[in-house]
Amino acid sequence: MARIVMKFGGTSMAGTDRIRSVAARVKREVEAGHEVAVVVSAMAGETDRLVGFCREASALYDPREYDVVVASGEQVTSGLLAIALQAIGCPARSWLGWQLPIHTSAAHASARIEGIDTAPLLERLADGEVAVIPGFQGLADDGRVTTLGRGGSDTSAVAVAAAIGADRCDIYTDVDGVYTTDPRIVPRARKLARVTYEEMLELASVGAKVLQTRSVGLAMKERVRVRVLSSFDDAKGDTGHRGTLIVGDDEIEGTDMEQQLITGIAHDKNEAKVTLVSVPDRPGAVATIFTPLADASINVDMIVQNVASDGQSTDVTFTVPSAELARALDVLERAQGSIGHERLKHDTRVAKISVVGVGMRSHAGVAATMFKALADRGINIQAITTSEIKVSVLIDEDFVELAVRVLHTAYGLDAVDEAA
Repeated sequence: MARIVMKFGGTSMAGTDRIRSVAARVKREVEAGHEVAVVVSAMAGETDRLVGFCREASALYDPREYDVVVASGEQVTSGLLAIALQAIGCPARSWLGWQLPIHTSAAHASARIEGIDTAPLLERLADGEVAVIPGFQGLADDGRVTTLGRGGSDTSAVAVAAAIGADRCDIYTDVDGVYTTDPRIVPRARKLARVTYEEMLELASVGAKVLQTRSVGLAMKERVRVRVLSSFDDAKGDTGHRGTLIVGDDEIEGTDMEQQLITGIAHDKNEAKVTLVSVPDRPGAVATIFTPLADASINVDMIVQNVASDGQSTDVTFTVPSAELARALDVLERAQGSIGHERLKHDTRVAKISVVGVGMRSHAGVAATMFKALADRGINIQAITTSEIKVSVLIDEDFVELAVRVLHTAYGLDAVDEAA
């Protein structure tokens, strides 16, 4: 017997028919002898609808009341799933964020989970009752409902799994696992059986949409084994042998890690490039650029600095999320007096391409392979950033799909044609 957290996203909960299908999946795990807690998202599109209502009511809405409104989507699905489970003879009840409770910070719309009271929940699980928990929500110290930010239900599921000591957290989504890249771009992309926390964290942070970055970071911190599965396949067997398992390095044999140099290729079109032209080249010049951006909570990614030939000035280029471009330009224009730049340029027709793999730690030439493969196809690199297991480059967005296909082949990630 195992203790399992099952999380179902918005597409899995989109209507009563799909909720009944989810209930059937949950019942199979219960009949297999497992203790089961389920975390659910709102129905697909529901959170956007509720956010729209808040904006229509007032452009300057109170974030505390915003949380009350948008948290209601998960309340509906948790209650409906509990009803569907009861209807098929599976004991179940819903536990809202304030009923457990799930304690969070008071940062409304972007709260952080600080702890979960699990004693009553564990008692019910031991009695064979399924706990249905709305994701995305919690309770601040002042008793107000909070939400965790978009995609927060994944984080809720991992947090619940950590709090109850679950053997595994199964994330059911509209894909059947983590692939070496987007199969819509590369039909020969391969599904991965196992991925390390570090690799998944890097993939999530550079554009892979399978899991939310915060949930992966929490899973790595708390050592929660996470499995990504499809909620639309018809398999009725043990989920332990399907999907993609996200685990620590110790669960992946060293020989496999040595053989697999690159795990995946990710891309992100949500990038904007900003260039400050002719910034005075003096100590502290870069700080005058990035300090006001940091004060405005604007995340900066790639950074390139070029010293002019006269040695008196420098051009500084960096990227920000596209959604933050307008705010970033406003901050920089207001700081022009202290920065001293002559001109400010920006470009939204850019994209980030990343190669990720723990094998980079023990292999040289990963970046060289990337640069040569792109150069051979005439794809210009505008900026570069690296980590221990990742190399990312900024390119023109028109070349995104070509770059992904070229790199997928260059690193030997294409699936072998079984008919060959």
